[in-house]
Amino acid sequence: MLTPSRSGLFKVSQAIFSGCLTGSKPVTLRPSPWSPPAFTGCLLLRILEAAGFNVILINARDAKNVPGRKTDVNDAQWLQKLHSFGLLRASFRPEHDISVLRSYLRRRERLTEYRAAHIQHMQKALMQMNVQLHHAVSDITGVPGLSIVSAIVSGERDPSMLIQYRDVRYKKTPEVLRQALTGNWQPEHLFALEQSVAFFDFYQEKIRECDDQIETSLLQLSNEIKEPEGVLPSARHRTKQPNQLSFDVRPLLWKITGADLTQIHGFGPYLALKFVAECGTDMNHWPDASHFTSWLCLSPGNKLSGGKVLSSKTRRSSSRIATALRLAATTTGRSDTALGAFYRRLSSRIVKAKAVTATARKLAILFYNALKYGQKYVDPGADYYEERYRSRVLDGLKRRAKSLGYSLQQNSELCV
Repeated sequence: MLTPSRSGLFKVSQAIFSGCLTGSKPVTLRPSPWSPPAFTGCLLLRILEAAGFNVILINARDAKNVPGRKTDVNDAQWLQKLHSFGLLRASFRPEHDISVLRSYLRRRERLTEYRAAHIQHMQKALMQMNVQLHHAVSDITGVPGLSIVSAIVSGERDPSMLIQYRDVRYKKTPEVLRQALTGNWQPEHLFALEQSVAFFDFYQEKIRECDDQIETSLLQLSNEIKEPEGVLPSARHRTKQPNQLSFDVRPLLWKITGADLTQIHGFGPYLALKFVAECGTDMNHWPDASHFTSWLCLSPGNKLSGGKVLSSKTRRSSSRIATALRLAATTTGRSDTALGAFYRRLSSRIVKAKAVTATARKLAILFYNALKYGQKYVDPGADYYEERYRSRVLDGLKRRAKSLGYSLQQNSELCV
């Protein structure tokens, strides 16, 4: 029996709950609606599910516009009544193994954010000592950059010795590099640099530990799955991606999903893993791709009143997947692909933010179809898309001219 208190926390009656867990009392388990607080609700929800209860987590948005029910008790009674009529929908919750993988991945992202702050502290300490390291290396966290910073922390101050850690492919002259690495060495800034490097190394080690846990979770997910037919396609990009995992995730994702999601433009190994961790591999939770994109808040809204559309704006969402898809759409817009041509055409006609959302929706549909139907992604190219768009425009002009009693003819002189 769940009783909401004034603070919004849900308490469990000790006698009834103990009887349900130990099996000392016969209990009829029915689906129960619940709109709990975030942390307390998740903990108790897992306990109830482990005890055999079928708990349905609902979205408060479905029942928020109800007047006259402002107390916790009345709201709970109202939710129970709506559920008895079948008017509440269960929110999506991934399976336990997928939820564990999601927790590890979110923890890794948080550690990456913490590490980024200390990279900025390292750069600030170097700038305060007039050490222009960004003129000597392109990335302070690369092998040459970290080697120079470690040498400075170890006590090396001679620019002629520091430039020996540079990459051999660097084009600037040694004299320019010496001037960039000549600094005003102050003890307080050296202390700040030493601490920032220590914090950076600490978070780097913790990120590697998260990578080990993520690999273990993926291996557990792939143990009971048969090897997919065919051969894993070669990677589209072989360059090292920033913040990539310490192991090759593509073979494990290939075995778990049965499709190589990285073949989709805009999808790297990390984004594909993030999709699987957030959405799982079972796309039957959504009847079709439209429901999936609507769940991601990438579809136009349908705010109606009296049969009139009041607003078609996309809903606001804090979904990590929607944010990642928008970033992938921005990257895809610069590529010579059909998706890139689609993005550029929309961005020239409407606001770029809407073009990003429309392209992100197409990427979500490609992911849905790849997992549910095994559809392989084949990019026809930007030229093919432009030709199809030109054909649609011409067909529309011909129909328009025909309705006005005219006909269009091609000017052979201009088409040569």
